[in-house]
Amino acid sequence: MEGVNLTNLEIVHMYLFGGVKFLHLLLLLMLLDIVTGLFKAAKNENLWSRKSLFGYARKLLVLVMIILANVIDQILNLQGTLTFATVLFYIANEGLSILENMAELGVLVPANLAEKLKVIETKQSIHEEIREELTGSKVDDELEGKKGLK
Repeated sequence: MEGVNLTNLEIVHMYLFGGVKFLHLLLLLMLLDIVTGLFKAAKNENLWSRKSLFGYARKLLVLVMIILANVIDQILNLQGTLTFATVLFYIANEGLSILENMAELGVLVPANLAEKLKVIETKQSIHEEIREELTGSKVDDELEGKKGLK
């Protein structure tokens, strides 16, 4: 009986993460984001929230997106361009998230970055926008506001 063939594992590794540049940096930033997020949650007394579980799931889905980009990259023979761009996008995303967490924790953040973060924080998430579109809750709120003015 033959055990696990090392050649098969190498093929699987190649399709999953083979040659992905900066993957270790992304994983480190994900870990730092989780740590700073836990500190922020502890400060806000919201340590075991559902939001954190969704955050962990999103991080796993980021890895799925990188695997998908890597497979597409290899199929189209793009020599790592698509995967590299995908990893860079998520590195920037994690960096912003860490900066947001640090700013909320009271760590000194450069003034121009803090102003940009305030703009980012006030924007609605896509989920809130979709919910408003489907339920019409914002329209209803605006109509109620107009009725109150009359």
